[in-house]
Amino acid sequence: MIVFVTGTDTGVGKTIATAALAVHHGPDVAVVKPAQTGSDETDVDVVARLTGCEVAQFTRLADPLAPDTAARLRRVAIPAIGEHAARIRELARHHEVVIVEGAGGALVRLDTAGGTLPGLAADLARDHRVRVHVVTRIGLGTLNHTELTVEALRARGLEPAGLVLGSMPRALGLAERCNLTELPRLTGAPVLAALPEGAGALTREEFRDRAASWFRTP
Repeated sequence: MIVFVTGTDTGVGKTIATAALAVHHGPDVAVVKPAQTGSDETDVDVVARLTGCEVAQFTRLADPLAPDTAARLRRVAIPAIGEHAARIRELARHHEVVIVEGAGGALVRLDTAGGTLPGLAADLARDHRVRVHVVTRIGLGTLNHTELTVEALRARGLEPAGLVLGSMPRALGLAERCNLTELPRLTGAPVLAALPEGAGALTREEFRDRAASWFRTP
């Protein structure tokens, strides 16, 4: 199986969600980041630190921009979506589950030819079981962003498996309490997990122990 982790925006908690999914689906899991931009500690570094699972990163770009923008700025080439797909298929031959974390939001381009995470998922879905998880915020403004992301995925033939709340505060305000109900009602996608804020600061042992129970469905 191939699991895709996309989000409504950058900074919503995709990497922590990816790490939690790796624990949930373990032990035979590999995590892939097709394109990484900016950041001293990369997303796959974070996943490896929290989980200890196998990780792979295909493209690294120094500037904290969308991948195709960062590549054009430096006049470098990014492997095309077809090459990403081939490398992920190879990993899937050797692992029960491969988790792919996108960059930024769902329609951020992963290569300079215009390939996006939904296009990559649709390509791989031809010969693999594919599940797409949408990571979103719980606070004010999330309804519009989440509905747009889910709508964009469905328009490309991908039905989200569900939503992941990327950073659940300890104290919920009015908007957060309402959105727990409104997000699944408006999108038609279930909330599969609510990840506690600060989860990325846990030790590996703490993270693995707690993350195993965060997801409600396989």
